[in-house]
Amino acid sequence: MALKIRDIDDTEAPLIDHLIELRARLLRCVVALGIAFAICFYFADPILGYLVQPLKNAFPDGDGQLIFTKLYEVFFVELKVALFAGFFFSFPVIANQLWAFVAPGLYAKEKKAFLPFLVATPILFTAGAALAYYVVMPTAFRWFLGFEGEAGGLTIEALPAAGEYLGLVMQFILAFGISFLLPVLLLLLHRAGIVTREQLSGARRYVIVGVVALAAIVTPPDPGSQVILAVPLLLLFEGSLLLMCLQERKAITDSEVESVTSAPE
Repeated sequence: MALKIRDIDDTEAPLIDHLIELRARLLRCVVALGIAFAICFYFADPILGYLVQPLKNAFPDGDGQLIFTKLYEVFFVELKVALFAGFFFSFPVIANQLWAFVAPGLYAKEKKAFLPFLVATPILFTAGAALAYYVVMPTAFRWFLGFEGEAGGLTIEALPAAGEYLGLVMQFILAFGISFLLPVLLLLLHRAGIVTREQLSGARRYVIVGVVALAAIVTPPDPGSQVILAVPLLLLFEGSLLLMCLQERKAITDSEVESVTSAPE
């Protein structure tokens, strides 16, 4: 019994050290986010001006406007813009701190396997967000504004509110950015042995249905944006299967080389 108590006591110090390190790294993440938030809040107007460009260009002759019905609405819109942009710009620091905390507990082979996923995550998210901003939002906004006109002798005019517009923009960017992380999720599951390439390939028809359903849920109810999200996701799925095939071939080649080098002469 004394031995067990001693073993528990011996593990106490390393556990406390890990918790202290975790607190320090989380504090650095919060500080980085706070600094980025403060800088982005100072430039909130230019950032908001950048985010409203798809809507401005969708209006005929660019003569649209954003309104607010509550006195504090624009202030909170700028707060959300600053927080959203601050997290985006501080993500490299946050990811670096999380990696620095996790990496010492991994073997060299595990680090080599996990690092590409860490690098691919911001790249794929940015690609999805860029697709949403430069392609999907202009297409969707032009489609929405096409409902302007007259009905029963009354003019139907679009007067979007600033808060609602920002919410729609964030929905587009987050939906496309997170959806583009599908290859990272599938390849991690494959590397962990949870799913196999044969299982995913056999479930292709269900994946197609799931992707179409996901595109219908996370995007506004216009067919254009749903198709623009569904098609890249299906291509990313097929690309993930191709990468899994290459990984399996490389693993077979490495095992054959290892067996040859380890064989007795």
